[in-house]
Amino acid sequence: MAQMDLTQGNITKTLLKFALPMICGNLLQQLYNVADTLIVGRFLGADALAAVGSAYTLMTFLTSIQLGMSMGSGAMFSIRYGEGNEKQLKEDMFVSFVMIAAITIVINVLVFVFLDGILHLLSVPQEVYGLMREYLWVIFWGIGGTFLYNYYASLLRAVGNSVAPLIFLGISAVINIVLDLYFVISCGWGVAGAAFATILAQWLSGVGLLLYKILKCPGLRVGKAHMRITGETLREVAGSSVLTCLQQSVMNLGILMVQGLVNSFGAAVMAAFAAAVKIDSFAYMPLQDFGNAFSTFIAQNHGAKKEKRIREGIRCGVRTAVIFALCVSAVVVIFAREFLLIFIRPEETEILAIGVSYLRVVGAFYVGIGGLFLLYGLYRAIERPGMSLVLTVISLGTRVVLAYVLSAVPAFGVLGIWWAVPIGWALADVVGAAYYGYLRKRKEEPAKISI
Repeated sequence: MAQMDLTQGNITKTLLKFALPMICGNLLQQLYNVADTLIVGRFLGADALAAVGSAYTLMTFLTSIQLGMSMGSGAMFSIRYGEGNEKQLKEDMFVSFVMIAAITIVINVLVFVFLDGILHLLSVPQEVYGLMREYLWVIFWGIGGTFLYNYYASLLRAVGNSVAPLIFLGISAVINIVLDLYFVISCGWGVAGAAFATILAQWLSGVGLLLYKILKCPGLRVGKAHMRITGETLREVAGSSVLTCLQQSVMNLGILMVQGLVNSFGAAVMAAFAAAVKIDSFAYMPLQDFGNAFSTFIAQNHGAKKEKRIREGIRCGVRTAVIFALCVSAVVVIFAREFLLIFIRPEETEILAIGVSYLRVVGAFYVGIGGLFLLYGLYRAIERPGMSLVLTVISLGTRVVLAYVLSAVPAFGVLGIWWAVPIGWALADVVGAAYYGYLRKRKEEPAKISI
């Protein structure tokens, strides 16, 4: 599993070869919670499904902090790798690991202390409250394992190795599903069993990837000479990591706020939203991963100062993302009900109808989020992570505001929450594309990358 130099070779083939393992890996990562949702929905009922689905939204928000910092650090690692600056790469690795690990510990302590307050803030219905609390109390013990996986996956991908994270994630995903079935059905441990299966799988993938990096990647071993924290290195790493972290956190905070609004419509809407969001995540996850692969491609070439290759890569990335988004949209819109039946029993007709309405509104516009992921990746790679944050605020801010406004109109109701999603994507895409056009017109960037 050699590292891949993204500054050489055919752009389309190189991008796809690097992106495909990332796409497969994150689809497998989605299996962690989808396995819980599927098994819980089928064997424990609608209340348990609503609890686990809502817990997933909260966990996504919490882990987005460490994920965002890992992604931001990964962009910096890619630039250093493209520059061929091994010493600075290893110093960046040490600083970012210490920083993200410390933040992970703080998050873990805080969520245990304020668990009940968080659940009240989310307006969790009483019939779901106990189940959701039970699930979260167990699942929070896996945050450390998630940190290890996200950090080392970002590091390996930054230097062109997208295969190793896929393999370890695939193994842990299979184990997660097997343990889910055993703990929930055979042992009768309920939602706590589903959570326990997930955290065991998370720790396996995280520790496994750590050991792989130590044993198989000698060029990435950090020596004592690199274990120092200087003001300059800290500013560089924090500048990239913190802004990307804020972008991820704002994105998931917005989703969490929408979750609170969904919860106010009752358990049926919660259950439908929980199932539909799993399908939604599976559908657009490849677009997100392609955007991350695209970001690594741009960052490596940015470090290597290959300006023409960056411009060609942008054109290739846009074409690929648009084609894929249109295909996925068609599949989701046409087979919305069939996909929901994976999680929901056929006799639960109200839940099915609500879920179908979500997928047919949101699923028709995946080209919007595909473009947004490319813009996130571009600005992160050219050392403008602040613009990614701005686009996230525009997208999620629009979504949250419109969701609350439209859902209060009787003619829209829950449909207003669904329509707010693509409208937010579209507005952010327009702003992001306009800013890119501004950079090209002003020729401001080529002192750095000649866009």
